[in-house]
This record gives sequence, structure tokens and C-alpha cells, in this order.
Amino acid sequence: MSDVVQITLQQGGAAEKWGKALFTPVNNGFQIHLKQQDALRSVQKASRSLDNLGLTEVKLTGELWTQELQWAFYQGFCSARKSGTVHFCGDDSTKMQLEYLARCFSWAKKVTNQSPDDLYPEQLAKSALAFIESVAAKGTVRSEILLDQQLLDAGWNGLHAVGRGSARKPVMLVLDYNPTGDASAVVSAALVGKGITFDSGGYSIKATESMLTMKCDMGGAATVTAALALAILQGLNKRVRLILCCAENLISSNAYKLGDIITYKNGTTVEIVNTDAEGRLVLADGLMCAAESGAGLIIDAATLTGAAVTAVGSEYTALFALDKALAQKALSYAETVQELTWQLPLELWHQQQCPSAYADTANSRPVKGGGAGGASNAAGFLSRFVPNEGKGWLHFDLAAAFNNTNNAYWAAGATGQGIRTISAILLAEA
Repeated sequence: MSDVVQITLQQGGAAEKWGKALFTPVNNGFQIHLKQQDALRSVQKASRSLDNLGLTEVKLTGELWTQELQWAFYQGFCSARKSGTVHFCGDDSTKMQLEYLARCFSWAKKVTNQSPDDLYPEQLAKSALAFIESVAAKGTVRSEILLDQQLLDAGWNGLHAVGRGSARKPVMLVLDYNPTGDASAVVSAALVGKGITFDSGGYSIKATESMLTMKCDMGGAATVTAALALAILQGLNKRVRLILCCAENLISSNAYKLGDIITYKNGTTVEIVNTDAEGRLVLADGLMCAAESGAGLIIDAATLTGAAVTAVGSEYTALFALDKALAQKALSYAETVQELTWQLPLELWHQQQCPSAYADTANSRPVKGGGAGGASNAAGFLSRFVPNEGKGWLHFDLAAAFNNTNNAYWAAGATGQGIRTISAILLAEA
């Protein structure tokens, strides 16, 4: 259908002849029947169904379209094969904010859904850099990309170990966004993203059905990059460091193995008991890099554990923090931007939940899924690498970042969940 189709909202249910239809046809398009309860989800569900009709370009019209309802429509309407063209309505400010969201989410979804043959570690770093440069004012972005041996020279041994088995070598992007014009300005916040562009599981190899979607294992890197971009577009005026830890976790004669011991820059030794618990190994380096910046706020995001999905399902993002007051603020920001987020347990003693007879800690427990409390144990591992006993640190385990298949609310692929929350935290707390 080549014509622009108009979509309106109507209070109340459809006429009796339509039964419980979510939407019904009108002369120039369709009207969605807005439910008072759960309005956002009902609109997103209706837009998912409208996308299935093959519509390619729609215009939202009428006075009932709030900013959040329009965004719910956009989320349901877009798919991996078709970003869809949605013309927003409202005043100039509303339309501008929605265009900012669409720009950032579109980039994050595109790179997350991209073939791992096309999006390899160095390419991910360069793509993220180019995207931030495209939204930032000229002269406000400086960057460094550390590749392969340069990682070892800098002491980032975990990232190098995970990625060394691939011919496409691991990289760390360290991006400095400084809108102040002052080279000595403090770094207010640091964002760290897991950028595993493909995860075979290494020698702890995944089953085919689990490995199929592992192009999405760089979703954390996409999320924090898009969150920074969104904050910049919305007026971020503080200095922020973006650190992406990018690698392919593959099997080869040079790949890291079970029983290996990695010595980290802070002296912590880690025994490898599961090569599929690689995300925490690369994030450890990123968190130490963030700590070196002196940032008072450190946020990391990762598609880290299946245990988080088991705990909160695929609609929620799992939040972990030792800083309980900051966690409550983060939950409040998530609620404000309509991103479902749930805090899971984390205490300092979780650092001891993966013991090793040969090193300070193991990277997991040598049982399926890391055993009971696996998501909290992974967060406990990360907490070894943040400063000030976790004050000012938030860890997002992105259980809702990707869907294997279509459902009633989302197309298969990346969702972008977490971007708005992290952006809101940056704007308010950095």
C-alpha cells in the first residue's frame, strides 16, 4: 500500500458488529479503540496487527494521541525488515521528542538485528562512534579504539582473552563526549556496554537454538550508545565517557579455555569455568576503565544472563545495584519513561558466590545456567571491578532487549528497551 494511511484513536470499544476488535476501518484509514486500562499496551498491540496488514507509511491524527501513546504505536509498528514510516502529530516539541526517540531506537535496532558477518567488533565500535558524532556538536567528541595487542598493552586482559579466538580481533572503544569546551572538566558519568557481536559460547558451546540469536549479544553496547545519543539530543551538557567492549566469542586453537586464569588490571584473578559466561569478563575491563575516568556515576548494560530472563521474563529489564538509593531513583526514571524494570538482589557477599580453588573467583558456577541466583552472582562478579563499594554504579541485565520471534506486542528482533531509562538517568544524575 503506497498511500499514507491515517490512524486515529477512539475512546471505547468497537461497534457490536466488530466484536472485540482492537481497530476498525474508516474512510481514510483505521481507528484504534482506546482502552482506559492498559492503554499503552492496547495501542502497541493494535499497531503490531496493523503492521501485519502490510502498511508501510502511516500518519497519526487526532487530539487523543499523547506522546507516550504515539511512541507505543511506533514500537509495535516497526519490525526488523521494515522500520516503517510513522508521521507523528501534536505540537512541534512533541514531534521533535518523538523524532529523537525514533532516530536513536532505529539505530540501536538496526545494528542489533544486523548479521554478525557484517557487524564484527571493530565495525561495531566504528558504527557507534559515527552515530554519536552525527548527533553531537562538532568538536565535542574524542575517541580511541584499542585493537588486539593494544588491549594487552593497556591491561585489558579479559576482553582480549574472550575475543582472541576470532580472526576479527577484539576492540575497546573509549569515547569522550565533552560539551563543556573545558579539557579539564570532570567526567560526570561513564557508560559501559557489552559488545559481543556473536557468541558461540566458546568451548562451552551453545546449542543451535540458543546460538541462533546471538547476534543480539551486543545489545548492551547498542543500548548505552543510543542512550547517550538520546541524552545529547535532549540537551545533555555534562562530560560523559562511553566504553564499548567488543569481541566475537568463537572456538579456535587460540581461543580461551576452561581452566584458564585471567589476571585483571586490578590484580583480581579469575578462573574460567564456563567460556559462555564471557560478558562479565569483558565488562570487568570496561568497568575498570570507567573507574579510571573518575566518573561519579557508572552505568553498564548487557544481555548478560539467561537467569535474568528466567527471573523477570522478556518484558522487564533487570536492575542491580549496591547503591540502594540510586537504584530507587533509577526505578523511578524507568517508570516515568514507561520501561518495565525490576530490581533483583545484589549484596557485597554475592562476590563470593562463584568460588575457585585456583583463583580469587571463578567467572561462574560450573553448573547449567550458573546455578541458582545466576543473575545476582554475575552482578556480584562485576561489583569486584567498580570503585567505592558500588556507590554510584548501576547494572542493567537487558532481559527485554530482544525477542526471538514475533509476539502480540513486538516484532522479532531488538526492542530498544533500556535506552530511555539510561538516557533519563544521565540527564538527571550526571
